[in-house]
Amino acid sequence: MIIIKTPEEIEKMRIANQVVVKALLKLKEMVKPGITTAELDIVAEESIRGAGARPSFKGYRGFPASLCASINEVVVHGIPGKRKLQEGDIIGLDLGAEYEGYYGDAAITLPVGKITPEAERLLRVTREALYKGIERMKEGNRLSDISHAVQVHAEAAGFSVVTDFVGHGIGTAPHEDPQVPNYGPAGQGPILKRGMVLAIEPMINAGGHPVQVLEDEWTVVTRDRKLSAHFEHSIAITETGPDILSEFAWS
Repeated sequence: MIIIKTPEEIEKMRIANQVVVKALLKLKEMVKPGITTAELDIVAEESIRGAGARPSFKGYRGFPASLCASINEVVVHGIPGKRKLQEGDIIGLDLGAEYEGYYGDAAITLPVGKITPEAERLLRVTREALYKGIERMKEGNRLSDISHAVQVHAEAAGFSVVTDFVGHGIGTAPHEDPQVPNYGPAGQGPILKRGMVLAIEPMINAGGHPVQVLEDEWTVVTRDRKLSAHFEHSIAITETGPDILSEFAWS
């Protein structure tokens, strides 16, 4: 069931999302060669708790950390640990927070020092694909209009869209209906309505789309071990169009 949010609920979700934003901005400044993903996780949790919120990933279905830190071929759900970032890596940072019963969720993929032109292009196209999807979040459109816009943009650049993992509704639970794939034909699925809040999150691979889950039962990697990028926003549909609750300057 798709839950329609009131304007008051959306404002609480905006607070939760801005807690996530502030934490991600702190992490963005820390992402340099030599830092460990565990260090990033500590700061993420401290930032969220310091804002009077709760890190919503920690303990969710047994996930052991507050931050998902996904390096290079890791698509999503990388578990923070002792691994140090190296020059030329890319790292996806996915973070969630709960504030007064409402959830926020956003992700960004960052370069570590100087990266290759192809890696730069992957990050740029994935971010662009996110916004192509968001542009379709208007009353009267169909859910799959979002999915189609993401896929078309990514594949036009020669990249592949992950099909095993999807975006989702968000509200008083971190994952609500509907699921939001990043692929598929336009004009299908539920009609988009004012008050829907969706987490749109393209996961785009430099190589093929197949992925696999590692033995830790969390870490998702590209099967060909080529790079993957991930960007995410939580967005409310309003009478004037999409309202990005987790908006901030990515660059």
